[in-house]
Amino acid sequence: MTEDATTDGPTRLDELVEVVHVLRAPGGCPWDADQTHESLVRYLVEETHELIEAIETGDRDAMLEELGDVLYQVLFHADIAAATPGEGFDVQDVAAHMTAKMVGRHPHVFGDAHAETASDVEAVWDDLKAREKPARTSVLDGIPMGMPSLALADKLLGRAEKVGVTAAGPAVESPDDEEGLGALLLQLAASARERGLDPERALRGALRGLRDDIVTAEASTAGA
Repeated sequence: MTEDATTDGPTRLDELVEVVHVLRAPGGCPWDADQTHESLVRYLVEETHELIEAIETGDRDAMLEELGDVLYQVLFHADIAAATPGEGFDVQDVAAHMTAKMVGRHPHVFGDAHAETASDVEAVWDDLKAREKPARTSVLDGIPMGMPSLALADKLLGRAEKVGVTAAGPAVESPDDEEGLGALLLQLAASARERGLDPERALRGALRGLRDDIVTAEASTAGA
């Protein structure tokens, strides 16, 4: 661990927040000052993938650096919001909102609710999210359809289970570990390439069908 700032002075995080502010303020960096939430999206995606790679390869030094890069993106967006009329929040507001959210989402830790297992916790979360966001009427609400297709598949399959929908198709013998699963997925991608098929488009097409099945099941339940 590196030595942090004294308790009487600014923390390292305070210093980084100030660096972001100075770079974007008049007399700072013209490039930083020109950025918007929209222009930074590609950097957020890139930095996130770099962090994922560092985690998956077990590279401690790279993880330290990439966590900082992702944190910087958060601080950058917060500073833009603080200077944008109609947005008017800063990183302290972001932190306060997240603290309240996490405390509220964990009544089994900070309140009187009881949850002994991970499944119990998920049930508590589902109930809390339903009360927090009553406008969400579908299990599909809140799922960004622009997610990478395999991650989206995992998410949609989880939501499908909640409404009793299963993904139809021929039975596939699944490997018992991620190494085997990775080899199988690579084999499928290679086979698709040989046949001139687009595996990404194919999976997204199947996911649209699964999404339609979920919507149908929800409509059937609502009309029952």
